[in-house]
Amino acid sequence: MTEPLEPTARTTAPAGGGATPVAVPDATTPAEPSDPQTLADRGSNRSQKPRSAAFAAYMTSGWAPREPRTVEPSPAAPFAAARREALAALFPGERLVVPAGTLTVRSNDTDHRFRPHSAFAHLTGLGGEQEPDAVLVLHPVADEEGAGSGSGSGSGSGHRAVLHVRPLAGRDTDEFFSDARSGEFWVGARPTLEEVAALTGITTADLDELRDALAKDVGPDGVRLRVVTGVDPAVDAVVAEIRGQEEAGETDARLAEALSELRLVKDEHEVAELRRAVDATVEGFEKIVRALPAATAHRRGERVLEGTFLGHARQEGNAVGYETIAAGGEHATTLHWTDNDGSVRAGELVLVDAGVEVDSLYTADVTRTLPVDGRFTDVQRQVYQAVLDAADAAFAAARPGVRFGDVHAAAMRVIADRLAAWGLLPGTAEESLDPDAQHHRRWMVHGTSHHLGLDVHDCALARKEMYLDAELRPGMVFTIEPGLYFKSDDLLVPERFRGIGVRIEDDVLVTADGVENLSAALPREPDDVEAWMARLLG
Repeated sequence: MTEPLEPTARTTAPAGGGATPVAVPDATTPAEPSDPQTLADRGSNRSQKPRSAAFAAYMTSGWAPREPRTVEPSPAAPFAAARREALAALFPGERLVVPAGTLTVRSNDTDHRFRPHSAFAHLTGLGGEQEPDAVLVLHPVADEEGAGSGSGSGSGSGHRAVLHVRPLAGRDTDEFFSDARSGEFWVGARPTLEEVAALTGITTADLDELRDALAKDVGPDGVRLRVVTGVDPAVDAVVAEIRGQEEAGETDARLAEALSELRLVKDEHEVAELRRAVDATVEGFEKIVRALPAATAHRRGERVLEGTFLGHARQEGNAVGYETIAAGGEHATTLHWTDNDGSVRAGELVLVDAGVEVDSLYTADVTRTLPVDGRFTDVQRQVYQAVLDAADAAFAAARPGVRFGDVHAAAMRVIADRLAAWGLLPGTAEESLDPDAQHHRRWMVHGTSHHLGLDVHDCALARKEMYLDAELRPGMVFTIEPGLYFKSDDLLVPERFRGIGVRIEDDVLVTADGVENLSAALPREPDDVEAWMARLLG
C-alpha cells in the first residue's frame, strides 16, 4: 500500500548511500511535544504529507480539463423506479430515508471494500462500490408535483426521489490529493452529481444539503420521518436531532420491515441477475473440482478451494456473496465452517458452500458435497442419497399456493424416515415429527430454505406471515438445502457414520406451476457427480 508523498528535505542521502542517520531521543526521557496532537490526529504521522502552501498550490494547478464522460442509464433504473413507487405507496405523506452506508474500518486506517446497503441498492440500482455516504430520500409531495418530476419515482406515487451524493472534488482542493478515503489521487475520480443522475434516473443533490432537506416541515403536525437505522451513524444522528423527542423505534422498524417484504417477489431484472450469479457460481464449482489435486497436496487444502472460488468470484463478479465454506472431512459437520484451515484428504468428503455476487450485488448460494478422490464410498453414498431424496421431496412440494414452511416439512419427513430406518431415532419417524419431539433435528438443526437475492439470507426482516407462513408466489427465489451432519464424537450414531457431513443446496425460482432449479447445471445424483468430476479431473 502506497504512502502520501514525503517531503524531499527529509530524504537527503549521504554520499555513501543509505538514509541520513536520525538522532533518536533517549527512550528513558519522554520528549516534550512542541505541537501537541490529539489521538485522532496521530494516525496522519506516518503519511508525512507536505503541508506548505507552495506545495498545495503546485499540486492544484497544471491539470488538463476533465474529459466529459457519457453515462448511459442503468438497465436497473426502470425497475428501481417501480420499486420506489411500491414502497412510497405504503407510506403516504411520510419522508423515507435510505442510506447507502459508510466505509468501515478493517484495521487502523485501512477500510473494507465498500458495499452499499441492500435496501439502497434495491431502490437505486447502484451496485459494486457505489456510492459511500450517499443517501436516498423519498419526499412526500402532491401527486401532481411528483408526476413527471424526473425523480424516477413514477407518477402518482406521492413522493419525489432525491439522491444525496458527495460531489466530485475539484482539482483545486486539498481533498483532490490529500484525502486517502475520497481524494481522486487515492481512489480515483468519483462520478459527478450529473453522472449519478444520468445513471440512476434520480434527481441528485449535494450531501451537504441533506440535513435541511430532511428537516423540512417535520413536526407533530407535519411530515413524519422514517429512516433505515444502523447503516450510517451520521444520518442516524441528524435524524435523531430533527425528531427531538419523537418516538422512533416502531416508526423505523416498519420501514425496515417493508423494505424486506418488497424483495420477497423478484422482478424480471432481479431474476436475470440471479441467473447470472448462479451461472458464474457453477463455473466456480468446476474450478474447485479441478483444484482438488492441489488441495490434497497442501496442508491447508480447504484454503486452496476457498481461494480458487474467491479468485473466480472477483474475476467474474463483484465478490463472494458470503464467506465461502470449504469443509473437509469432520469440518463438514460444522454448519458455518469458514476457518477453512484444514486439510482435504482422499477418501473423505468436502462440503463446499459458495456463491458469486455479481456486480449488481445479487448473489447465488449453492452447496455441493464432493468425494475428494472422485468416488463415493458405500457409506458416503448412503448418507448422500438420503439428503438428495429429502431435497427431491422439497422440490416436489414447492409450487404456487403451498406455504413456504411446507417445503421444509416435506424434506424433514424424508430425513426422519431415513434416520428411523437406520435405527437412530428413539421411536418412529412419525413420533419424531411431532412438534414436541423433533429428535431427527439433532442431525439437521437448520432450515431447508431461505429467500435469496441481494442478501444471501434475503428478506430477513419480513413478518412471519409474509415469510414462513406465506404462500409461494411466482417470482420468489429461495434455496432448497437439506443436510445430515454426524459429528465424530456423536455416540448416538454408528461409528461408520461419524465424521460425515452432507448438504446439497440449489437455488430455485417459483414459476406458474412449480419451481425451476436455477443451479441444475451442477450434477446432484451421485453417479452424475462422479462422472462430472472424472471429466473435469481428466
